[in-house]
Amino acid sequence: MAGNDVLDRIKKDVDSFVGKKVRLKANQGRKKIVELEGVLESTYPKLFVIKLNEKPGITKRVSYTYADLLTESVELSVFQKDKEKRIGCAGL
Repeated sequence: MAGNDVLDRIKKDVDSFVGKKVRLKANQGRKKIVELEGVLESTYPKLFVIKLNEKPGITKRVSYTYADLLTESVELSVFQKDKEKRIGCAGL
């Protein structure tokens, strides 16, 4: 299936940045957009987990699916040498 191939490519792209600092921009509906920064903690066959940098002593994690990246309801960028690179988008 072509759809699974695209999701597999997105997963491989995201896999290569595990442990790196990322910025997440997520559309949560009704014109509510959340921007968060954290570390790409782990990836699984259907989703990825980001550990957020919020308050000291408090650990918060969020998870999203690779389909969220494909549909662009979530944008993921990684910090590289003073620049941000968008990862996991459909136009690999």
